[in-house]
Amino acid sequence: MTDVTPSPATLLVDIGANLTHDSFDADRAEVIARAHAAGVGRFVVTGSDAAHSQKALDLCAAYPGLHATAGVHPHHAKDCGPDTADELRALLRRPEVVAVGECGLDYFRNFSPPDVQRQVFEMQLTLAEECGKSVFLHQRDAHEDFMRILAAHRPHLSRAVVHCFTGDAAELHAYLALGCHIGITGWICDERRGQHLRDCVGIIPADKLMLETDAPYLIPRDLSPKPASNRNEPMYLRHIAEVVADCLGKPVSQLIQETTRNAEAFFALG
Repeated sequence: MTDVTPSPATLLVDIGANLTHDSFDADRAEVIARAHAAGVGRFVVTGSDAAHSQKALDLCAAYPGLHATAGVHPHHAKDCGPDTADELRALLRRPEVVAVGECGLDYFRNFSPPDVQRQVFEMQLTLAEECGKSVFLHQRDAHEDFMRILAAHRPHLSRAVVHCFTGDAAELHAYLALGCHIGITGWICDERRGQHLRDCVGIIPADKLMLETDAPYLIPRDLSPKPASNRNEPMYLRHIAEVVADCLGKPVSQLIQETTRNAEAFFALG
């Protein structure tokens, strides 16, 4: 295996990378090495269903600096069976698994029926209450139901991050009122869809902001040159950090220190 151990000086933490995605099967070690060379020392690998959560855990054993989540994305809620909660519960006992998720609601495509999404979301929040670990949240076009369910559970949850935030200022204020952290991706680099995010990212308190790529999705639109594959990689987290720092009017080194400190505390990274 290629030696991809990060140097002690590496600071960035990618809190959401889908490294189990099959687009990384041919060059996963090289992807991780490129990220380390770009200053990304640690990754939280997203679990999208029970099987991919196990794969995320397996990657933690293969590569230094990786941690995992265990959960069911709302797209896959319809595939849950009677044993899913127990499968996730077993994964959450592992120290390498640092959060429950990716869980939440997605009414944009409704790949799973909304009522099933809500049931599976509730199930995962209950697991998070049981194990005391953070929750890694997804919401798209379902803000009202998402807030209702999350607010009922929030007093019993240790920590919660709204992953890949792309909403407006009103939604942002609502999440912050519940004490949620906010994950910012390369969406902020998109001049067509991300301008509102540039305008409201300053609302996020410094101790609630974290950075992520959501690789292989959401490649920063303003990369130059842009890779021919159009595949996002954790190596581009530094670019996202530079854009966010510019929006906030602070040195990128300061932003990296703040967001890394937040990620370390949020996920209890060793």
